[in-house]
Amino acid sequence: MVRANGAVSLRELARVVQTSEVTVRRDVRALEAEGLLDRRHGGAVLPGGFTRESGFPQKSHLATAEKTAIADLAAGLVEEGEAIVVGAGTTTQELARRLARVPGLTVVTNSLLVAQALAHANRVEVVMTGGTLRGSNYGLVGSGAEQSLQGLRVSRAFLSGAGLTAERGLSTSNMLAASVDRALVQAAAEVVVLADHTKLGSDTMFQTVPTDVITHLVTDEPPADDERAGTELQALADRGVQIVVAPVPVADAAVAGRPRREAPLPGPRRPQSLRTAEPGGTPRLADVRRR
Repeated sequence: MVRANGAVSLRELARVVQTSEVTVRRDVRALEAEGLLDRRHGGAVLPGGFTRESGFPQKSHLATAEKTAIADLAAGLVEEGEAIVVGAGTTTQELARRLARVPGLTVVTNSLLVAQALAHANRVEVVMTGGTLRGSNYGLVGSGAEQSLQGLRVSRAFLSGAGLTAERGLSTSNMLAASVDRALVQAAAEVVVLADHTKLGSDTMFQTVPTDVITHLVTDEPPADDERAGTELQALADRGVQIVVAPVPVADAAVAGRPRREAPLPGPRRPQSLRTAEPGGTPRLADVRRR
């Protein structure tokens, strides 16, 4: 399946072989150790995928429950009348669908998908960058996109990426996309990263946002058996990143075969910067301060 499609999700593998996602994740780890494939984005890609990027159709079917939960929580962090920038990506597209309900909002974006999600929103102004269209994620890149962002100042940038580590921060596998994301960051007073647990601990070629520039991370709670994601989340918290954990509905977690962990992070203590939203509750950014 990986050879045929270039990438495949753990959920799809579990469905095809009729076993749990936990079992598939363990088998994928073993195959990665043998150099037969690489783990990426809640799934697997062919070896050498460090410089590759999955297309939009593949990415849109990976970690869907997690992206939905993250988008639900992140949308509650946006205030009425605010001006923000939103980067390209499947998670930011989910966020945009929810931002349509925020009145008086101004959204600057280089993503056709984000703009489309907000096109018919009442009292939401959408400002698009210029640039050259990348078909893999429907984002605008290049000098036209970067120049259109010069002199812009907004309250927050909402970005996603291909990988997130405490050592390098947010990264992506495409140089042009990384350059535009850096321009989006420079336009914002605060940076909010949206990254599901499958991206924690993954590192790709081009750094977009250094760890010390990331103000907040909105993520989901890693499964109990995903030690890499849990360890990386702890390291990000120790570096001062304010972390908000979006709970994945129990029904969705059960369907995906996700084991529940008793604590969201490994280790003897729970960082003060870590907040888990209660079901139906949405913490404001003002409630989560840098230590």
